[in-house]
Amino acid sequence: MNVYVAKSSGFCRGVRTAVDTAMQIEPENVYILGEIIHNADVMRAIKERGIKVVKSLDEVPDGATVIFRSHGVPADYYEICYGRNIKYIDCTCKFVHNTQTIVNSEYRSGRQIVICGEPTHPEVIGLQGWCCNSALVVNGENADFSQITDKNVCVVAQTTFSVEKFEKIIKIIKKLCEKSVAVFKTICYTTIGRQSEAAKLSKQCDAMIVIGGLNSSNTNKLYDICKQNCGKVIRLANADDFDFETIKNFNNIGIVSGASTPNAQTREVLLKMEEKSTEVNATNSMADVVAKIDSESKFKRGQIVTATIAQATDDGLQILLPFSKKEITLSKDELDCEAYSAEEYAAKIGDSIDLLVVELKPSLKLSQKMIKLRAVEEAQIAEIETGKEFQIECTGFNKGGLTGQIGTYSVFVPAKEIRPSFVQDLSKYVGKTLRLRMIEIKKDRKKEIIASQRVIIQEERDAKAAEIEARDAEFFDSISEGDIVEGKVERATNFGAFVSVGGFDCLAHISDLSWTGTKAVTDVLEIGKSYHFKILKIDRANKKVSIGYKQLQPQPWDLAAGKYTVGQVIKGKVVRIVPFGAFVEVEKGIDGLVHVSQISYERIETPATVLNVGDEVEAKIVAFDPENKKMNLSIKACLAEPERKPREDKGEGEGRHGRAPRRSDDDELSSWSDGAISVGTSLGDLLANAEKNKK
Repeated sequence: MNVYVAKSSGFCRGVRTAVDTAMQIEPENVYILGEIIHNADVMRAIKERGIKVVKSLDEVPDGATVIFRSHGVPADYYEICYGRNIKYIDCTCKFVHNTQTIVNSEYRSGRQIVICGEPTHPEVIGLQGWCCNSALVVNGENADFSQITDKNVCVVAQTTFSVEKFEKIIKIIKKLCEKSVAVFKTICYTTIGRQSEAAKLSKQCDAMIVIGGLNSSNTNKLYDICKQNCGKVIRLANADDFDFETIKNFNNIGIVSGASTPNAQTREVLLKMEEKSTEVNATNSMADVVAKIDSESKFKRGQIVTATIAQATDDGLQILLPFSKKEITLSKDELDCEAYSAEEYAAKIGDSIDLLVVELKPSLKLSQKMIKLRAVEEAQIAEIETGKEFQIECTGFNKGGLTGQIGTYSVFVPAKEIRPSFVQDLSKYVGKTLRLRMIEIKKDRKKEIIASQRVIIQEERDAKAAEIEARDAEFFDSISEGDIVEGKVERATNFGAFVSVGGFDCLAHISDLSWTGTKAVTDVLEIGKSYHFKILKIDRANKKVSIGYKQLQPQPWDLAAGKYTVGQVIKGKVVRIVPFGAFVEVEKGIDGLVHVSQISYERIETPATVLNVGDEVEAKIVAFDPENKKMNLSIKACLAEPERKPREDKGEGEGRHGRAPRRSDDDELSSWSDGAISVGTSLGDLLANAEKNKK
């Protein structure tokens, strides 16, 4: 009996990725949207881990994790997950994803989408979701094509569709359609290869065995192909369905399996054939065929295998790998247990144990505890793939950027992705924690993540700038010139104080702090203390607000009426001297005028002959007009009046022809008060009078 096994046996890459994800992820609160593959044995193993299978997203709780299988899902499922805080792990096959992209792009360009496939197949349902469920789905030559005859058409195929049927449908569409037809051959190349091998083997063999889930679309297509070329075709879900009696009389037997069929199921069928063939004196052994499958599907690093515990020793376990008669040693250090006990594991002899392939050379190394660590890592990588921020410690650098590690993945941060500005010295980042977001991930042998810290920093800067912009806009909308606001003094400068009003920095210029002037901000305001201010000027374009403190304080003249009266004697300092008198500072902000005639009983030419700026003097208030901010003082009124000598009588004529009679001081003061220089006379008027007198 000759047995021929198709080269393309076992899981395809897309199915392998989906199954590995389901078998390795921490199962708590994890759901799968539909059967991850159409294989009852595999699905049973996944469910036993505690992962739940649901038919729709409505059955997935908010905040849970859902696995999208290789068949893909409609476009709006991603938005639904985002809106409900559902974390999704997308295991969509890359060939399916490519078809989704084509369908969406062509639909947006105005073409009528035609999908060649099974209308109820999850892949086709998913594709419909990328063109608003407007596609025409056809499964054969007898479909109704009338609705597309006058339209521009785009034709795609379910990735596991029959190549032969696809070619026939294309010919019909091209013949019927009056406008353009764009054809995309989206059948997976592994599907094409399996179908080609099935056709070839079925023509050469007396009987064919097709292994795979009974509801597997791609496996059923292999069965159809074999039926066209071979009179005896046996359909098996797994080795339990195999009956050697059905093939014992055939010399050449071919075996094919679908993309959702594990190699283990094919091995089990072959081993059963070997057992039965020895009983009927078969001429060739199945061991060679089993070895051939093993050689074509060697262990891979990162693969999870199920072994059987054969023996427990002080050093660890002796385990038996599937379809192997040789035991290998599993070190106790690689077991997932708190403390190893040979007695406890002796009671588990015959039980199955899942192990991770850690190393292949120089010898096969397996580990149980690494499964959990790997599951944690892969869950973390899955989060990183969604764009979630992650952190690593920078362990080194090269001329291109920074390097680090996260689990078994190396991380590279290009120099331009470290921060928005140029980084000249990369060495200063070694040993520091980097906040990163993934740019690209390579899951091949290299296992590398290319990441960026710059995008995070830039996003935060932009967000902060937007927040400040919004806050400033709200602030400017809420204020007007003249408003009274409360603000906290944040810092002082030599030109004023910066005051926080509602979180916005306003400037209180030093000239607007006190009516009497001040040399330092801290002479008036205390840092860290809050005060009321008046808004003086708003410059929204330049984002500047000027405020004043003194504008809310009483001026010295406002209080003067209650402090000073005519006849009161004050002490003050001479602050300036003019030709007609001297100004004396009564207090900060209040000056009084001492006319030249009120400085001394002696006649003086100018005030400067007897007074200097800075002199402390005592004077009496002789006139007071607080409303107009005027105060007249007399120094001589505080002095003892000297005795007057008797005046000689020179006759009446002398007054006419001689010197004019001298006016008494009292007469002069009376004249100054009554008319020449009154209390209400301004400084400008005094200066004008002085200039007039000179002339």
